[in-house]
Amino acid sequence: MSDCIFCKIVAGDIPCDKVYEDDLMIAIKDVAPAAPVHVLLIPKVHTENILTVDSKLCLHMLSKIKQIVDKLGIAEKGFRVVINTGDDGGQTVKHLHIHIIGGKVLGWPPC
Repeated sequence: MSDCIFCKIVAGDIPCDKVYEDDLMIAIKDVAPAAPVHVLLIPKVHTENILTVDSKLCLHMLSKIKQIVDKLGIAEKGFRVVINTGDDGGQTVKHLHIHIIGGKVLGWPPC
């Protein structure tokens, strides 16, 4: 989509701080982090949310979490994985993205 910020990031039109990339997805540092480590996993193909994503792509993205948290150094102490969906769910960009949040003790409940 031409007006989607994540599509523009994937296309290289907007710079980002990548921590991982393959043929299907990228992982970038969040520009407004909620914790010392806050990374977004973004599929390269535009899909609005978790309800519309291809199951193989979703499985691929989830399968990369261990590799990414190992690289970021947060696997041992713990982290949170969040997928916001829809307006009431807090999804501000209508392009599926998975948050990995960690690097500190995270409170509960998360909202």
